Amino acid sequence: MRQLSSVDAQFLALENARQYAHVGSLMILDPATAPGGELTLDAFQRLIGQRLPLIPPLRWRLTEVPFGLDYGYWFDDPDFDLEFHVRELALPAPGTDAMLAEQVGRIIGRPLDRARPLWEIYLLHGVHGDRIAVLTKIHHALIDGMSGAEILGALLDLSPEIRLVEPPADTRPDIPPGTVEMLGRSVLGLVRYPLRVARSLPGALPYLEEVRALGALPGVRALGRVFSLARRGFGVGAPAGFGGLEAPLTPFSLPVSAHRRFGFGSLSLNEVKAVKRAHGVTVNDVVVSLCAGAVRRWLVAHGALPDGPLVAQIPISVRTPEQAGTFGNQIMLMTVPLLTDVADPLARLHAMHDALGEMKETQQAMPAQLLADVNLFIPPALFSRAARLSFALATSWVGRPMWNLVVSNVPGPQFPLYLAGAKVQATYPVSVITDGMGLNITVMSYDGSLDVGIVADRDQVPDVDVLIDYLRAELAELQGP
Repeated sequence: MRQLSSVDAQFLALENARQYAHVGSLMILDPATAPGGELTLDAFQRLIGQRLPLIPPLRWRLTEVPFGLDYGYWFDDPDFDLEFHVRELALPAPGTDAMLAEQVGRIIGRPLDRARPLWEIYLLHGVHGDRIAVLTKIHHALIDGMSGAEILGALLDLSPEIRLVEPPADTRPDIPPGTVEMLGRSVLGLVRYPLRVARSLPGALPYLEEVRALGALPGVRALGRVFSLARRGFGVGAPAGFGGLEAPLTPFSLPVSAHRRFGFGSLSLNEVKAVKRAHGVTVNDVVVSLCAGAVRRWLVAHGALPDGPLVAQIPISVRTPEQAGTFGNQIMLMTVPLLTDVADPLARLHAMHDALGEMKETQQAMPAQLLADVNLFIPPALFSRAARLSFALATSWVGRPMWNLVVSNVPGPQFPLYLAGAKVQATYPVSVITDGMGLNITVMSYDGSLDVGIVADRDQVPDVDVLIDYLRAELAELQGP
């Protein structure tokens, strides 16, 4: 039995008729290297079916505990239907990037069916330039960035030759327990609950101010600040961090609609590395600074530039090597000022280097399981309601939202990969937006490129594609004449 963690359950609790918690990627493929020079739905489904033993989560269906007394469980779906999950569509001619982005926006703007395993994959034909695209869509309760990469790695090959996978000896599906057994497990969990809370308190309390969603609840941030100051007074604890940052209001600080826009494009990794070497910073410093500059240009163009910096949420993986292959979420949500108030690109780069360095120091001093430990303060039977309340307060117009947007930079493989024999030309991330954070910029490096995927609320950022142009313009500014 595989029980959801509190962090996994949080992504389920977040969802409503407007907010969805699925993530994925848009891969652009060259079918010329595939058998027969094409990739058909039948061949694609055969590949995924043959690789399923390597990817157990694709068979898992969510099973809720009666009366919501505990976190749910994942069980193998006895009615698993591969054809339901692997689908194909064709773009109308001429299949431009704009048409592809529009189709992606429509697909990601629909929720996943919780009565089935929480994923879908689309094979998209008719992409301009005799290319095809593959859009993956999987619930965040199942994966984080690292475990998502493991799933893609199981589907991809290092050459056009399609490797064969031997199925495991034991392929018997799970048998879900009955209602009585589920309730019994929940009662045992409730008995152990006070002990789990007592173990997590000493490490988690000093960092409550950094857990901004929980910090929206009255008194929590003040309590965390008291414990943090006390520890630092005794010479123990983390650097101050950015827990006290106030996010300004922006056009994408409103509640999101049910509709999405998607933008995508690539930057040269070599050019970004040249900027890194010239100014003594990191690739991540350059990427986040480019995002700050692009968002600044957009805000200026819309007459909405705040006087101070925006506040970005940056997901950080805390997955250890021993946790490889365990799926689920092992993450920390860090906060950093996104310096849209600094006009000069070079000055912004160096200031972002300092801010990200301070964020890294804070993150290294914090317990790796902080988010899970803090969630233990809320009994499982109340968790979903409490999570929805705290997140609503953290992202609403009651005061100010805790964050303005998500910015993420994910390192990827620097060699070509193949899907069912077709060469992968680019991998654009597709991520989550929420109330108060109607903009998400995620970057993934792949084979010499930085592939950028931008998700936004359809009404709040209707011209999301211009952000790709702004990113390129910002890189050109840093490269100089």
